[in-house]
Parts: sequence; C-alpha cells; structure tokens
Amino acid sequence: MTEPTSPPLPKAELHLHIEGTLEPGLAFELARRNGVELPFADEDALRAAYSFDGLQSFLDLYYALMAVLRTADDFTELADAYLARARQQGVRHAEIFFDPQAHTARGVPIGTVIEGLSRALDRAPETYGISTRLILCFLRDASAEEALETFDSARPYLDRITAVGLDSAEVGNPPSKFREVFARARNAGLRCVAHAGEEGPPSYVWEALDVLGVDRVDHGVRCLEDDTLVARLAAEQIPLTVCPLSNVTLRVVDRLADHPLPAMLDAGLLVTVNSDDPAYFGGYVDDNFRAIREDLGLGEEQLRTLARNSFRASFLDAAGRDALIAEVDRHPARIS
Repeated sequence: MTEPTSPPLPKAELHLHIEGTLEPGLAFELARRNGVELPFADEDALRAAYSFDGLQSFLDLYYALMAVLRTADDFTELADAYLARARQQGVRHAEIFFDPQAHTARGVPIGTVIEGLSRALDRAPETYGISTRLILCFLRDASAEEALETFDSARPYLDRITAVGLDSAEVGNPPSKFREVFARARNAGLRCVAHAGEEGPPSYVWEALDVLGVDRVDHGVRCLEDDTLVARLAAEQIPLTVCPLSNVTLRVVDRLADHPLPAMLDAGLLVTVNSDDPAYFGGYVDDNFRAIREDLGLGEEQLRTLARNSFRASFLDAAGRDALIAEVDRHPARIS
C-alpha cells in the first residue's frame, strides 16, 4: 500500500519568467488565434527542440516563440495558465519577471503587456490563493540606451511594478552597463534584482551588488568560486534565487547530482529554489524541490529552510512574510 503524501510545501517563487511558462499547447493555440506560423509541425516537434547546449541556444527559441503573444488577452491567458499550475505546486506568492523589450521590438506596446498580465495578477489572490509582484526586466544584450527608453515608457505603469531586473545573455554584458537605468529605478522607489553568476563570473555578482545596488541576486551559483564574495553574501544574507533544473538544462552543471546547492546551504547563504522558465526546463517549482530531494539527498529540514527562505527573500511586508513562514512551520511532517 502506498503511503499518503502531504501536499507541497508552501513556497514563494522569486525567479520566474512569465514568457518561459509558454507551454507548447498554448503556443500553438495562440499561433492559430493570431495567424502566426510556427516553424514546427506540432507540439511534439516543438518539445523535441528543447535540447539546449547553453543559454544562447535556449534564448533563440525562447524569443522566437514569443511571436505568438500579441494581445492583452494573450498575456492574461499566459499568466492564468502559470498561476493555475503554481497553485498545484504549493506557490503562495510569486514575483514574476517579464521582458517588455522582447515585445515592443515586435510592435506590441508595453501597455498591452502590462495590462494583460495585470488582469490575471490582480485576481490571483482570490482565484488562486497567490499574491504576486511584477518585475520589469531589461535585456542585457540590448543597449543601455534602450533600457533607459524602456524604463521611461513604463513610467505610467510603475504603480503595478515592484522591481526592475536584468536578464538575457550574460557573458559580455556586465551589470555595470546598466548603472544609470538601475539608479533611475531606485530613485523611483523600485526594488532591484539582477541575473548574475549563472554563466558570467563572480565579478558580475560584485557589480550587481555594488554598482546596481540589487536587493537579490538571480542565479549566483558561481559565487562559490570567490570565498570573499561568499562571506559577504552570507554575512549580509543577500538572497540568491537558484534554479536547479534550469542549471542542468542549460549546462551550467552537467548533472543535478553535481549542483552546488548543498554547498551554498552549508555556507550559510540565503538560497531559494525556483523554476526559471519551466515550460522549457522540465518542471515547475515543486518539481525542482522534488528533484533536489531525490538527486541531492536534501532532507526535510533543508527543504523547509528553502521554503522559509523563499518568503524571507520576497518583497512582501514583514506581516505577510511571517504569516507564510508560519504556514511552512505548520505543514505536515511528511514532505512529498
């Protein structure tokens, strides 16, 4: 007889690209709706393309599939589909990245993107039991001037945006390139995060901290190459939003069993676990939790620590964080 298992641990997801939740079925549905020709015969052919040799090969497909996203309704449907899955994965709070430049470059106004996403996010607490925040990301392989223009175009919508971030191709695009736009965002009262130390070196993490003034580092797994950096991250409890299945798919590590997550925990780092682009990387956030339990041998208390960390690292207020951490503490002992 199979032992009953508990529902997933309550958790926050802090590193999630909404465009990276575009499942093949929805991609083909939106393509038909919007008259977009996809270069794949069917969903199986599209899934077969999900074999990447690094970040850039993933980004090429990621941006190509965005062509199906045209209207506010498309973005609402995309966000609703993610939130429905997230609820099943134990997510109680989600801080969601979006890439406006990838849409405005195709002629989709930034207002269309934000309005569409906001419709789903505004009703998420009632519909899905999930609170949300929206994070506008700049594409680091575009120019600093384009990032500034993007931020200015977003000013009418800043009441719906909690933070700015930095993503896309990391190598050769250091955080310092975006010093000015992050300064503007901070002056406007926004929080700041940035991808650093995924494919890029530890020096990019230093720049994210000292030049951009980030509150969180997205990925950050290469920090372990710099003992001084690790000591600082641990002492200041600067959160790291780690994405294990993503790191395997994009060849940051060869096997999940080789992932540095246990060493990061042992070093006292404030690590969280997230899904990144789950439609492409083989699983949503609780799938990542199950994978690290099985492949890295993490025990119940380590998984609880990761769940607590996700709320500690969030942009929720103290009362909201404490209430959700209490949910983790009350969760039944057997973790599935």
